[in-house]
Amino acid sequence: MINQFIEKIEESLEKNTFIKITLSNFTSNQEKSTLKKILIRKTIIKREEKLTFVYRHKTNDITKNYSVEEGMKEIITFLTKEDSNENNEGFFNQAILFTNQFDLHLKNINKNPTIHSQKPTQKQALSTSHDKQKKRAIQTKDQEGNSKNYLQALKITDHTGKVYKNAQDKYKQINQYIEILSVLLKQLPTEKELQITDMGAGKGYLTFALYDYLENNLKFKVKSVGVEFRNDLVELCNQIAEESDFENLSFVEGTIEEYKITQENIEEKTHVLIALHACDTATDDAIFKGIEADAELIVVAPCCHKQIRREMENAFKSDKSDKKSENELSPLTNYGVFLERQAEMLTDTMRCLLLNYCGYQTKAVEFISDAHTPKNVLLIATKKESFSDSTKKAEKLKEFEDLKSFFGIKTHYLESLILK
Repeated sequence: MINQFIEKIEESLEKNTFIKITLSNFTSNQEKSTLKKILIRKTIIKREEKLTFVYRHKTNDITKNYSVEEGMKEIITFLTKEDSNENNEGFFNQAILFTNQFDLHLKNINKNPTIHSQKPTQKQALSTSHDKQKKRAIQTKDQEGNSKNYLQALKITDHTGKVYKNAQDKYKQINQYIEILSVLLKQLPTEKELQITDMGAGKGYLTFALYDYLENNLKFKVKSVGVEFRNDLVELCNQIAEESDFENLSFVEGTIEEYKITQENIEEKTHVLIALHACDTATDDAIFKGIEADAELIVVAPCCHKQIRREMENAFKSDKSDKKSENELSPLTNYGVFLERQAEMLTDTMRCLLLNYCGYQTKAVEFISDAHTPKNVLLIATKKESFSDSTKKAEKLKEFEDLKSFFGIKTHYLESLILK
């Protein structure tokens, strides 16, 4: 019976009707064995046909790839109950061969082996790709199978929807950003049109992707505005938006500091404010715009934390000379890279405390880096009624003042906007 089963496996591999094999009901010769099952399928690795074995244990899976010849030897070993085989750790008492023509069941190997065939339960062969393709939030093609216009125009994909090699990191970054935001956006009320303002939109990579995701994936009513001070980028992005039929996406020329968010008309209130990689205090300007607009969600990815770094450096210097004063933090200034990192953490922590003071729950998450910004942190602030409590506001303000005092900070730029 076993020989007949082996022959059918070899025949299915030769005729390309093979789908997979399941070995189960393991009887072990070793007391501590945790092996429960083996799943076997074909894969193509470096253009060579392999048999991939997934050894399913009680608490984990182990995957190994064999040549077809090696794989057949491994199958025979695990269907052999004699202890004379030195490689035999035990045997499986049941096996099923799945082909696109029939399923073949081998049972009771231990006592009275039986074999029987039945109609195929699966006619579609499994994917032979070794690498599983991750399903991205932003797909490169639309529902008709055409490459998305804005991804082509932004040089992310070619006309077939294939991502350019040099744009892989940007494409991954866009998708991770959307995945992080999608959880937050799904919690917002959707009865009315969702107003989004993207401060410092640049070339609009993430502005376009977010609009596409909200309108076409989540089916939200959305109106999005990208604010950018470079006129050439504003004109380019508006052209791409028009060519992509994104009717409620537009870009306007302006700086973050000077841009006015409409508040008079409640229907046009900004619900979500975004600012990615706004340099130094421009991030604070963007945060303050979100607070002014009473936005439900503020998301920023800060960079270039220069203002607080200068404050820290000055705090470590004596008023009488350039000699650095003695205190617990003075060693930080001996190593520029450590001072830079400390300044980043301090700047963003103080931003979070000020957002708490203004009624926002905050968290910081890391998202995928790219060639230009190797460290990317998103500060996410969500409007919460519980954070409007006067006692909690006082606590957060005290924590903020304590940090200022400890690090010798005179003024945080965001503080000067909020507490003016």
